[in-house]
Amino acid sequence: MRGVDGYSDFNALHSGKHNAEVEMLAFDILALEGADLRDLPLSMRKIGLQRLLGGRPGAIFLSNFEQGEIGPDLFRQACEFGFEGLISKRSDRPYRGGRYPHWIKIKNRRHPVMSRSFE
Repeated sequence: MRGVDGYSDFNALHSGKHNAEVEMLAFDILALEGADLRDLPLSMRKIGLQRLLGGRPGAIFLSNFEQGEIGPDLFRQACEFGFEGLISKRSDRPYRGGRYPHWIKIKNRRHPVMSRSFE
């Protein structure tokens, strides 16, 4: 669900009031045509996902994949944009479920989602 500013609006999505407007943002692919892709590096899985979704109309979009470091300036800019946080993943690593030291989520502690209580 996109907010009026064009960025995702987790609160609007969570409310369920805008379900007809929901878009899917794909950021990884773990299997394709019966093949397990989890041992491939993220960069190769992204290529597969791009080929799968390329040219498809509809509400499924490919997440941007920016290369570089998450430094203080990038994180500060993400917070100013009102993002919930940033995810950093090593492009040369395979997929591993659960917590993994090469996949880091940095949260914006001022984002409204941080104050929401989940029941």
